[in-house]
Amino acid sequence: MAAASACRGAGCGPHCSSPSAAGAEEGAPAERMGRLSIAAGATTTCGKCDGGGPAVAVSGGAGMCQECFRAYLFGKFKLAVTSNAMVRPTDAVLLAFSGGPASRVALQFIHEMQSKAIQSWETSNLQALPAFGVGVGFVDESALSVRPEHETETATEDIKSIVSSLSPGNKQVHFAPLGDVFSSGSKDKAARLKEVLGMIDDETGRDDFVQCLRMLSLQKIALENGYTKIMLGTCASGIACHVLSATVKGQGYSLPADVQYVDTRWEVPVVLPLHDCLAQELSLLCELDSLKTQQLLDRPCSGINSLVASFVTRLREENPSREHTILRTAQKLKPFPFNKFSANGYHDFLPSRLRPKFQNVDTNESTFSEILCLICGSPFSESELQNLENTKHKAQKKIDLYTAHCCQSCHFQILPAATDTYAHFFSLLPKFWTEKVDAASASNSSLRDQIEDYLLEEDDVN
Repeated sequence: MAAASACRGAGCGPHCSSPSAAGAEEGAPAERMGRLSIAAGATTTCGKCDGGGPAVAVSGGAGMCQECFRAYLFGKFKLAVTSNAMVRPTDAVLLAFSGGPASRVALQFIHEMQSKAIQSWETSNLQALPAFGVGVGFVDESALSVRPEHETETATEDIKSIVSSLSPGNKQVHFAPLGDVFSSGSKDKAARLKEVLGMIDDETGRDDFVQCLRMLSLQKIALENGYTKIMLGTCASGIACHVLSATVKGQGYSLPADVQYVDTRWEVPVVLPLHDCLAQELSLLCELDSLKTQQLLDRPCSGINSLVASFVTRLREENPSREHTILRTAQKLKPFPFNKFSANGYHDFLPSRLRPKFQNVDTNESTFSEILCLICGSPFSESELQNLENTKHKAQKKIDLYTAHCCQSCHFQILPAATDTYAHFFSLLPKFWTEKVDAASASNSSLRDQIEDYLLEEDDVN
């Protein structure tokens, strides 16, 4: 955001020292709208409410006033939530809050939906459907950056202040250091985090690994506190960047899993209600509605992710609709079965016109193996599944199984280059990951022991 002193004569307020401050109070709204426009060619008056106020520009050049612009974004959010059955009345939703504009808007919008649900429940005679709960989760990654302690404390207090200002609806805030995903027996979790990151040679791999730990941390918060959904502030701009970076990294097979509204492959399902909103639109709304953000603890992306983000920014400057074009192209890929909620009760809380969408679930549609990468959670392709099956029959050590449970992208970017360090690397990983492989291996061994007497040996066949 531009500093207040850089108003350049536009008139930043009643105490502005600019020569044009006289009369600025009268012209401030129009000037402010013009300064915050996000696309060229916008009309000066709102085209939606018959010129009810000065317009801001949205993608495509259509002009809207502040009220219509806000309603436009809230409509996208609400449509995504209701049409994809993201939130049921009985749910407890954990909002992943980074402090940036996207998660700040998501917090504001889900709060408004919760407030309306609370009001409807209180005024209802039957009180059959309770209002869903909302909590806020913040993953503290300050251990990976050199920041003064007072900055971290300031950011923490700001986040608490933002959440506490929203009422009705009591919203608990959960702060979780990124290192907490490691086992409780670790003496210094921050040191362990830095050690495992130090073993990853690729810069992009380190950045992706931190994202995987962030998701694991959110899952941990949700499971320990009884949340049934995790809501992310990922928007169309972020998804567009991910589409390009995943393509560059060779993650084309698993890409459809990451660009949908719903993702149930995790133990606690993940939903993306800002799926259709652009980052610039969300930043603009924060400015117009004076929604306080806190980005002091943000960590910039690096490697391929950083290059792609810069490239998408350049595309946006040329044509603001490019991000939506990338997103629409990716959505033509066939999603996985876990990219929608099953019909087991979700349609009960939906309007009748939407119920068929969830009732007509084709149970024979899926050939999904439900085998996911140990680290990033990507679904395995046919070649990766075949390699895993071959390894299961030949593996002599657990390390071989751990390695086979990693997708090809993680092999190239995250696993250490030296194979003799694999044992130490996997010993440093969160137990939540490796224990899943151990449990699956033990289950297979137990099943084989039970049917061993009925198996034919090669000599018997001959």
